[in-house]
Amino acid sequence: MIPTPYYLIDKTALARNMAVMDQLRAASGAKVLLALKCFATWPAFPEMQPHMDGTTSSSLYELRLGAQKFGGETHAYSVAWAADEVAEAVGYADKIIFDSISQLNRFDAETQSIARGLRLNPRFSTSGFDLADPARPFSRLGEWDLAKLMAVADKISGVMIHYNCENDDFDLFDQQLTRIEAEFGCFLMRLDWVSLGGGIHFTGEGYPLERLAARLKAFQARFGVQVFLEPGEAAITGAASLEVTVLDILNNGKDLAIIDSSVEAHMLDLLIYRQSARMQTSGPHPYMICGKSCLAGDIFGEFSFPQPLAVGDRLSIADAAGYTMVKKNWFNGVRMPAIVLKERDGSLTVARSFGYADFESSLG
Repeated sequence: MIPTPYYLIDKTALARNMAVMDQLRAASGAKVLLALKCFATWPAFPEMQPHMDGTTSSSLYELRLGAQKFGGETHAYSVAWAADEVAEAVGYADKIIFDSISQLNRFDAETQSIARGLRLNPRFSTSGFDLADPARPFSRLGEWDLAKLMAVADKISGVMIHYNCENDDFDLFDQQLTRIEAEFGCFLMRLDWVSLGGGIHFTGEGYPLERLAARLKAFQARFGVQVFLEPGEAAITGAASLEVTVLDILNNGKDLAIIDSSVEAHMLDLLIYRQSARMQTSGPHPYMICGKSCLAGDIFGEFSFPQPLAVGDRLSIADAAGYTMVKKNWFNGVRMPAIVLKERDGSLTVARSFGYADFESSLG
């Protein structure tokens, strides 16, 4: 039995999402790039490569990982490129996307050998969190002034517009894309490609995939562009869990179960956005599931179980692929979860485990 904690990536569940990628690509003509900022666990890439067109990145290291471990088309974006990064980025990328016109102009000479783009900020988004809202007041994420964009149109071949966040509402997507068409259509007409970013939850249950495909196809035809999508969560929806073990049971007004993992170290987004983890369990016995770090708020959530929990019980925390492994850290020196693949025949393969040497080397 594999010792916990470990992230368990289910290849069968991942394949369901990849089948949706295939349907959308075939029906729309759009290309899909894996957003490495969300999921970059490269041992799973062989399951994804035949069904996605490449990767998109947010840094030089993500760019290099995508080029070397995934292949296909490689988009290089950064909020700000450092001068000593650009030459290497050009060596890995098919397209380099600048966040600002000032960066485009600064690195004009160094990047003329590849396709270039800009981030366009439409000044609205679907995000419900100010922390994650690219259209928040005084946002640094992208250009929005149409006159300025038109002035540099001859220097670029496309734009990236990232404004969706876990958006499972097709009608809202349609309305906002219509607004982009109305406000920036004359500029889009001058481009070869448009990335509509990530955050479209098109692998979710009941999502109207056919309507999305038709809308993307019509957008491409109207403006004469190749559309790219950058799915992160959509690529790995429901495809992984965090497997943990109960270490202690106590009561402090509520029944508490301490597990051998940490929200702060292993599922940081839950802490950042003050969200509960998800577990597929129900029953008459409620427990607060708590992490083992010294952070007082290291709590996964409150859940009910069919039987009382006991030390040694194993639990499975769902939806543990996106923004987990890319953010894991060594806070408190808590043991880092291994990365395990669940094969289609049900067998488990340990892709990577971590030990004290990894902890020590991360600090000096």
